[in-house]
Amino acid sequence: MNQICSPSILYFGTPVVLISTVNDNGSFNLAPISSIFWLGYRCMIGISATSKTTENILRSKECVLNMPSVLQVSAVDKLALTTGSNPVPAGKLAKGYRYEADKFGTAGLTAVSSDKVQAPRVKECPVNLEASLSGVHPLGIDTGIDNVRCLALELTILQVHAHLSIMSEGKPDHIDPDKWRPLMMSFQKFYGLGEQVAESRLAGIPEEKYRPAEADIEH
Repeated sequence: MNQICSPSILYFGTPVVLISTVNDNGSFNLAPISSIFWLGYRCMIGISATSKTTENILRSKECVLNMPSVLQVSAVDKLALTTGSNPVPAGKLAKGYRYEADKFGTAGLTAVSSDKVQAPRVKECPVNLEASLSGVHPLGIDTGIDNVRCLALELTILQVHAHLSIMSEGKPDHIDPDKWRPLMMSFQKFYGLGEQVAESRLAGIPEEKYRPAEADIEH
């Protein structure tokens, strides 16, 4: 039987993403988030309005969405409770965050050059999505601008990098979901996907029929 409840958070399960950006001094920032969804070659991320990553994206209008697999969980967790903002914002300080200038070094990850943006890709992540900022949507604006704590940022995917180990054989543009094991977060805990539980009627539709026109635009 269901019951009425009031959870403090509604993290029912979303992929973990490491967002890489360029700081105003030219150094790199790397931060984990777990609020994201895609439609075509557009995606929305939910992020703190006062984070260093948000500051960098709003200034540079670009970033890279690096998708870790379950194999990178240790590296991702090393970035927990760190921030690129100095001084540490009061809200994060109360939660135990500390300032860290070298996020890549802290996580033991490698920064490699991107093709379309200045922000680096994470070499160890099986998927890297170079992206540009397309829109900014304050969450909770109806309650007053002073109450806005989070933003939904609309991003356009400019280029996709995927490791050969997760690609379908004979299909150079198709990622095999049986090979791809994204790191997931549910109520602040890490999980991985299990085996496919059933066939889907939607899987009978050729994937190419979903391809948006902007996927073939040269940015």
